[in-house]
Amino acid sequence: MAIDFPSAEWTKAYMDVLNADPGYKVAGAPWTAGALTFVVKAEPTVGLNEDVAFILDVHQGVCRDARIASMEEGAKQPFVITGSYAQWKSVIRKELDPVKAMMQGKLKLKGNLPMIVRNVKAAQSLVENASKVDTRFLDE
Repeated sequence: MAIDFPSAEWTKAYMDVLNADPGYKVAGAPWTAGALTFVVKAEPTVGLNEDVAFILDVHQGVCRDARIASMEEGAKQPFVITGSYAQWKSVIRKELDPVKAMMQGKLKLKGNLPMIVRNVKAAQSLVENASKVDTRFLDE
């Protein structure tokens, strides 16, 4: 059954998919730079009336936690990536490469871009796994 994005259920399903993927364990092994916060900007036309932040606590190829967080908690993480609902939808569908989007300023990054670029295989694996979650987008 498809899971609404963004939601607490979606973030948990994403964590399960990541942790079940042996490819992510390898690709994410070098990552020790801390948790990532993904911020989905409000999009009232699809029923998303406020910004939503979810934290992905990834470390050395393991997702230790994935959860919806307050904007305040999300902002405290070492990496905060902000985009519109449509941009995140495109990332999950593998239509938008998030590393290129950050370098082009389409997705806003607070954190160390060179660290993300050095770990591009981990980033690609995160996207690949996000696309495996049976997702229902709010505008469909």
